[in-house]
Amino acid sequence: MQDPNDGPFWWEQDDNTFLTRLRCTSAGLSAEAAALRQEPPQPPLSRLAALRLGVLALLHRFANPLVLILLIAGAISAFVGEIANFVIIGGIILISVLLDAYQEARSAGAAQRLQQSLAHWATVVRDGQPTRIAAAQVVPGDLLQLHAGDIVPADARLLTAQHLQINQALLTGESFPVEKRPGVSSDPVHAAIDTPNAVFAGSAVHSGNATAIAVLTGSHTELGQIGANIAKREKPTAFDMDIQGFGMFIMRLTLFLVLFVLLINALFHRPWLESFMFAVALAVGLTPELLPMIVSVTLARGAMRLAQKHVIVKQLPVIQNLGTMDVFCCDKTGTLTEAEIRLDRTIDLEGIASAPVAALLFVNSYFASGVKSALDEAVLSIKGATSNGWTLLGQLPFDFDRRRAAVLVQGTAGQLLIVKGAPDDVLRVCDQYTPKEGSPPQPLDTPARQRVSQTFRDLEQEGFRILAVASRSMQDARSAIDINDESGLVLHGYAAFMDPPKHGAAAALKSLRSSGVQIKIISGDSELVTQHLCAKLHLPVKGVLTGSELSLMDAAALRSKVERTTLFCRMTPSQKERVVLACKHLGHTVGYLGDGINDAPALHAADVGMAVDSAADVARDAARVILLRRSLSVVHDGVMEGRRTSMNVFKYIMMGTSSNFGNMFSMAGAALFLPFLPMLPVQILLNNMLYDISELPIPLDNVDASDMAAPRRLDIASIRKFMLIVGPASSAFDFITFYLLLHVLDANEATFQTCWFVESLCTQVLVIFVIRTSGNPFKSRPNAILVAASCLVVAVALWLPVSPLADFFSFTPPPAAFYLILAPLIISYLVVVQAIKLRFFSAVPPR
Repeated sequence: MQDPNDGPFWWEQDDNTFLTRLRCTSAGLSAEAAALRQEPPQPPLSRLAALRLGVLALLHRFANPLVLILLIAGAISAFVGEIANFVIIGGIILISVLLDAYQEARSAGAAQRLQQSLAHWATVVRDGQPTRIAAAQVVPGDLLQLHAGDIVPADARLLTAQHLQINQALLTGESFPVEKRPGVSSDPVHAAIDTPNAVFAGSAVHSGNATAIAVLTGSHTELGQIGANIAKREKPTAFDMDIQGFGMFIMRLTLFLVLFVLLINALFHRPWLESFMFAVALAVGLTPELLPMIVSVTLARGAMRLAQKHVIVKQLPVIQNLGTMDVFCCDKTGTLTEAEIRLDRTIDLEGIASAPVAALLFVNSYFASGVKSALDEAVLSIKGATSNGWTLLGQLPFDFDRRRAAVLVQGTAGQLLIVKGAPDDVLRVCDQYTPKEGSPPQPLDTPARQRVSQTFRDLEQEGFRILAVASRSMQDARSAIDINDESGLVLHGYAAFMDPPKHGAAAALKSLRSSGVQIKIISGDSELVTQHLCAKLHLPVKGVLTGSELSLMDAAALRSKVERTTLFCRMTPSQKERVVLACKHLGHTVGYLGDGINDAPALHAADVGMAVDSAADVARDAARVILLRRSLSVVHDGVMEGRRTSMNVFKYIMMGTSSNFGNMFSMAGAALFLPFLPMLPVQILLNNMLYDISELPIPLDNVDASDMAAPRRLDIASIRKFMLIVGPASSAFDFITFYLLLHVLDANEATFQTCWFVESLCTQVLVIFVIRTSGNPFKSRPNAILVAASCLVVAVALWLPVSPLADFFSFTPPPAAFYLILAPLIISYLVVVQAIKLRFFSAVPPR
């Protein structure tokens, strides 16, 4: 096939030349021709290339500051010939990195499958019939049918267009839609994206409809040349930043302790190699090296649990945002209501049933372009109504600024402009009205406006959604209309629609509110209708703000108002986005649920943009979370799972840092008065590895209901404070142990090191069951696997000194009296930590 870019660019060629070079017609392709044009599947990577990519991905994990500490420690151990230390450090690194890589590979595979299930679709004409296919299957020469809400699947040349506006923000960064039209422009175009007769892959149809011939697909498109992964690169979440900051804090603390130990040992003229290896072991012991793996496993497990609850996350870190979400914004229609719109009545301006109003409404909806709205579908179900005798001449599709739709039709009595839309917006362009059926038009003066306005407001207070119907006879023959023609209209009456509250919505809203999530309704509908719905759903309304009021506010005024407002009504897409941004600026984590074209800006702005799987392409593309079931209960399930995931990550950090810091602080302090090392480097490393094994099941652990009662962000400052309180308390018990070993049991060096190894590991592991809950540990049920792993590690700690491995780790059997003091020490330690924990969480907001 000849390259369409040969000679003039494809958007500069006349239609005949363009179609000839693409070897297609304006009617599209046959299925056989389309199959021949499909690009062959990309060959799989060679084993060598796949291995190279895998190795590079694995090496990237070693850039984590926590892993870097271990790498440095392992290299030093190997350099000085401490092979046992090197083997243990290497084992710790392998456990951390390989498990992390395995979990991320599983998550990536799951994400790829989800992306395939959420792929964009396109409507093409093949063999003369509209066919719905995956966007990836579009080929050059395909005839595309584009409607409002679609994502353009290819770079394409327009053949026809009606009031077409395209949002090209993904390519240009310009948030406002641009008008597109067929035909070759006589003005010079400097860039492909600027040409008015072409649309580009990845852009969204904001309004109108069109047909276009696909020219470039896949990697050949403008978007493909840029790289979709770059254009859509996500910024790190707050959780990512917190974890990175925590890693840097641990690295600084480790460096301080290592230098402190080296200094003390230098002052006491102790062997430098022994002192150096002890300092290296301290660095390893202080490092929560399994943190990356624990985070990956916890998030991956959370994603799988969410999928079972019909919630699909596009990026794993979004789960954290779900857990911390404290403001939930949603639209009304389809979210709080059944989205089964029914036409209840058509009335004149005196409230009497009117057949002429129904007839005008039917003609307007029948000839409406693009995808029919739920209101149009309800109108078209009117029995006995017909479009016979009318011919469409032109139209102005509905848009979210005018909030009206107009058609110009030809009938036996001449040309008639019929307009339907939101009552206030239709009234704005009317200057006459017909009080009742058959009466002549009368001037729509101020008293009349008040009367006709009261008619539809009474209906809105009953919970109906209202459309106004108006018309105008066109004196001059026309073949098209523009916005200026929407003036001097005659108002005829109203159509009242009912959309009943969704079953279960009231209970779901109550659950969200009781979980500490504020509810805000952001709707394009009337405030009266929305308030009526909120009353039915038992949702308290603190304040109401309309779009017209919001338009007069600057950002600061809106932020001062948004906290005290529940309902935001008659909102345009940009106003919805402003509300979300105002909530975020006040420090809230904001979720937004929407499924329409008008929701896309707000979905993109929210921390947790949510859309149902049947939403418009542009809404699904902007959302980070896809709901497979249109229900608010699914949102609540997602929030709870997000909190569960966050809490398990929080547990690991709380337990690991407080226990590790306490032990390492004790070792560093012991260097001041002990004539020997309190624990050999190889014993420190073994202690650390066994403790890490006991914590591997943390992602599976249960979470108390009290810990999920309210949204909470991962507070690194609070973790640091807890570590600096519990760590010294742990050290105090260690120093008591030191005293008993030296002055009661008269322990020698080997016995001292062995006994403290056992006591240290037992207290570290068993304190898990105290710290894992903010309440009473006897009332909080841990996961069975966590219990088993912890008990196994305690058993290994007691067994090692009398096992065949004792000599390898320089252990010696403890005296029998040691076991008599071990149990009281452990119980006393756990009681003290429980008391400290309760006091800490009474002073600090619970996590």
